[in-house]
Amino acid sequence: MITLALYYAFACFGLGLLITLWRVVFSPSIPDRILALDTMVVNVIALIVLFGMITGSGLYFEAALLFAMTGFVSSVAYAKFILRGDIIE
Repeated sequence: MITLALYYAFACFGLGLLITLWRVVFSPSIPDRILALDTMVVNVIALIVLFGMITGSGLYFEAALLFAMTGFVSSVAYAKFILRGDIIE
């Protein structure tokens, strides 16, 4: 039963990833695209964790943590770029 729930969650997060990808491509403004990219990072982290649960490997949890740190830094860099027009001062 748990494997069926994991596959259902995998499909739901995959669908959410596709919807946010559509939002990145057809977004009216740059802040909306940044928010959609941040949402995509969250969905990819969830997919990595679910894949780790399905396979029973702990390595994917560390990969999800690294991806979360990279996603956070990129979101901060995008926001700084929008506010100031420059990332490195």
